[in-house]
Amino acid sequence: MAIGAVVMNTPAPVALAQNPGGQDQKMSQPGEPQASKDITAQQAHVILAAAMNKAKEINTKMDIAVVDAGGNLKAFIRMDGAWLGSIDISIKKAKTARYFDMPTGEIGKLSQPGGPLYQIEVSNGGLITFPGGVPIKSGDQIIGAIGVSGSTVDNDNTVAQAGASVIK
Repeated sequence: MAIGAVVMNTPAPVALAQNPGGQDQKMSQPGEPQASKDITAQQAHVILAAAMNKAKEINTKMDIAVVDAGGNLKAFIRMDGAWLGSIDISIKKAKTARYFDMPTGEIGKLSQPGGPLYQIEVSNGGLITFPGGVPIKSGDQIIGAIGVSGSTVDNDNTVAQAGASVIK
């Protein structure tokens, strides 16, 4: 066996299907949940690049996080000189946008005192309910989300929108 090889013990071969996004996914067996479309590593890096370009264009330094369809971190970059304190905020913005499938700024409007989602930010281990988190769609299916932090919320949102917009 080659050095560095990984041996996996699987009970039976698994049928793979090619989804439109190009990522292989296990086909559902009877009684199993349906496979869902997920963001690919390549898509996540394209999103990061577009967001970084927008941040440079508006002369700001950002922390940028991309999560997959399950809200798990898929890709991240802290631009040189970006605040360390914004790392966690960017990740939580991305997760919040994915957990609720809407921009974090919209959740913020609903979470004001007297609103239907008042104090939602204390759920799920902490959410961020101000702009800068945006769901990422492929067609009309959400495949992940981007979260951006490091400047004003308007700049954060502008950079997040620029990243999300590169996926069609």
